[in-house]
Amino acid sequence: MADIAPATVHLVGAGPGDPELLTIKAVRLIRDARLIVHDGLVSDDILTLAGPQTELVSVAKQRSRHSMPQEAINALLVRFALAGEPVVRLKGGDPFIFGRGGEEVDACRAAGVPVEVVPGISAAIGAAAQAQLPLTHREASSAVSFVAGQCKGLTDQDWSGLAGKGRTLVIYMGVATAADIADKLMADGVSPAIPVAVLENGTRADMRSLRTLLADLGDMVAREEVKSPALIVVGDVAAHALARDVLADWAAKGESISEMRS
Repeated sequence: MADIAPATVHLVGAGPGDPELLTIKAVRLIRDARLIVHDGLVSDDILTLAGPQTELVSVAKQRSRHSMPQEAINALLVRFALAGEPVVRLKGGDPFIFGRGGEEVDACRAAGVPVEVVPGISAAIGAAAQAQLPLTHREASSAVSFVAGQCKGLTDQDWSGLAGKGRTLVIYMGVATAADIADKLMADGVSPAIPVAVLENGTRADMRSLRTLLADLGDMVAREEVKSPALIVVGDVAAHALARDVLADWAAKGESISEMRS
């Protein structure tokens, strides 16, 4: 192996699911690849773009755990590249938005492996576009923040000032902790009546866009049986989305928006 020049690892963003949202470069790399190491969120429609010569290796997450630890994924990429085997590392969304792309780049650099990053449309950008939800809007929001609902545990995360008037908060991986997220934000002073959109299976044929109020978020996720992958968008911009309003329970409880604002 000492005489073999390391091959390049391409970290390729597969976007949120719709193959028509891939970059031209991503499509070329996928079609020409001999080896693709892919996440579980990469859609079948995208994987079918690979040629008959391509070996597909899945490192999908199951029950909040990788089928192999991240360190093992890093080692796998390096091992193939050092053996002279070019690797397309296909990641859902964008590699550098909650995709652990930074860790994989670091591992390649440390091993002397050439690495190139091909950006993809992030889940937030793609899902919001399909729902016609502007993450920024002159009348509603001049700032947007992206956070992960499960990365380190909610108690370890400081979201102070990220949600509220004039701001948009986009939460990845927050379905399982939706009720805790709502409680956390309201405890930090965010109005219980601020609009919230939940975007499930963004850009795919079965996408759902649901809208409620922050105080109803946890109950709504349970009521509507929302499943991952789904994003939670908190802010007045959610009122602009093409989404189904699911506020019937508030009427049944006799609560009004004005009462929740007080």
